Amino acid sequence: MHIKEVTSNTPGLREAMARFLRQLTGRERVFDEADLEALIASENSHLFVAVADGGNFAGMITVCIYRAPTGRKAWVEDVVVDEAYRGQGLGRRLTEHAIAFAKAQEVDLLSLTSNPTRIEANKLYPSVGFSRKETNVYVMTFESSR
Repeated sequence: MHIKEVTSNTPGLREAMARFLRQLTGRERVFDEADLEALIASENSHLFVAVADGGNFAGMITVCIYRAPTGRKAWVEDVVVDEAYRGQGLGRRLTEHAIAFAKAQEVDLLSLTSNPTRIEANKLYPSVGFSRKETNVYVMTFESSR
């Protein structure tokens, strides 16, 4: 198993990502070739995938980097380990990879959120160095054509 940054579209990647997103959200989500190409082309988004020895995509994690008046920051998004590969420490490996990448990018702060129902994920993040921040998270969802 190895982890690599996605720098170009490869066969089966979009389908694997659609499967990961379905496992993450519990619903179908449109994720087409244009979405994948836009993600790959983004200077601020870095998609990493775990690739099993047989070539299957086993998981993904995204690190988004941005600059704010308070410093250079990164945010971890959409961490998913495929159901077939869970329980093997892959979530930890993906998260540690994201941490190392963020450090190499010299960010001042790395953040993430995790749904409280994701018991294993919420055990993992403190074990690799994240601390819980007491804050309110507010979201606003916009309707899209997708």
